[in-house]
Amino acid sequence: MSATLFAALGSGGLVGFTLGLVGGGGSILATPLLLYVVGVAQPHIAIGTGALAVAANAFANFGSHALKGHVWWRCALVFAALGSVGALAGSTLGKSIDGAHLLFLFGLLMLVVGGLMVLPRRSTSTTARPVDARMCAMTAAVAIVAGAASGFFGIGGGFLIVPGLILATGMPTINAIGTSLLAVAAFGLATAFSYALSGMVEWQLAGEFIVGGIGGGLIGMLAATRLASYKNVLNRIFAALIFVVAGYVLYRSIGAFTLG
Repeated sequence: MSATLFAALGSGGLVGFTLGLVGGGGSILATPLLLYVVGVAQPHIAIGTGALAVAANAFANFGSHALKGHVWWRCALVFAALGSVGALAGSTLGKSIDGAHLLFLFGLLMLVVGGLMVLPRRSTSTTARPVDARMCAMTAAVAIVAGAASGFFGIGGGFLIVPGLILATGMPTINAIGTSLLAVAAFGLATAFSYALSGMVEWQLAGEFIVGGIGGGLIGMLAATRLASYKNVLNRIFAALIFVVAGYVLYRSIGAFTLG
């Protein structure tokens, strides 16, 4: 097994494992791992390749939620369709920005995601909102904004989509999680498609990353059932990891500014 193949499988496995173990937020590690562990030279190629891997992982998880009846299909399809338009626009903008600047913004985003993970999650009772013009307009706005952010950074965006769905529709959290996965997959595919048109997707590497992610995800889900009582501790540990990686991303991107 070559060093690159081992790094790709291992990095994909780590992303899949964290997604299975702690849920949302795990895919944000894909781009840094592709850059600094696998050795992808250009940030834009790492983002395009990572977006495809994120989409595959989301589809795999979406299937299990759909079988359990956690998906609100009409909301999922509308949100995914509208958000994909935003993802295409966001990815087009992201490709036009210098790689070092984009990585700096990515590092700042990681700090935000890490901060959200350590905040206490209050379980609030929600009531489904009536399907009227106001609810449709809010859902459309949230979908486009979340899709644009997902496309710009090449991330899954579940940490934005889940609260956005709850805010717009009033659906229960478990349904928002299941429904969001179709949107995450669609946004990832739209972003990967945009980057692929510019030749910024390494297809073989993406395949290796996805294979590792599937295996890691299965292990992560098994571990999650055994460690369910330590959920808050796991979130804090993973948030700490995100902070460390964010610091390294910011350090490297600032270094690139200096050298430039």
